[in-house]
Amino acid sequence: MADRFQALSRRLQDHAPNSTQIVGFLTLLVSGAILLLLTGVTITGIVMGLIFLAPILLLTSPIWVPIAFVLFVLVAGFLSTCGVGVAALAGATWMYKYFTGRHPVGSDRVDYARSRIADTASHVKDYAREYGGYLQSRVKDAAPGA
Repeated sequence: MADRFQALSRRLQDHAPNSTQIVGFLTLLVSGAILLLLTGVTITGIVMGLIFLAPILLLTSPIWVPIAFVLFVLVAGFLSTCGVGVAALAGATWMYKYFTGRHPVGSDRVDYARSRIADTASHVKDYAREYGGYLQSRVKDAAPGA
């Protein structure tokens, strides 16, 4: 029985944490407790502030709501105007580089699309020429005097 107890004791000592692990665990425990305390204080402060400031906010809301709406519209308009301006400037810069032959990013795809459109237009023109001649001969057959 004593032999089994010594084996169990030896196993526990082999798996026991060393001092570095214990200090790390205690540090984690203390910092977690401090953060939990700070979270509680913050939430309590927010709730108390809402309790005391809600009546003032409610009474002055006819002033704040239109001001907030106007500010939102102004900021949104300004930011969208700036965004459109940046996009236009980027597009103009890309087109300048493309037309001066500097080959910006994506110019190979534009050239490929342009050649595909030209090829398709050529095929459509040839098909229309063939099909148009066919239709003219059919019209002459339907109305020989026309």
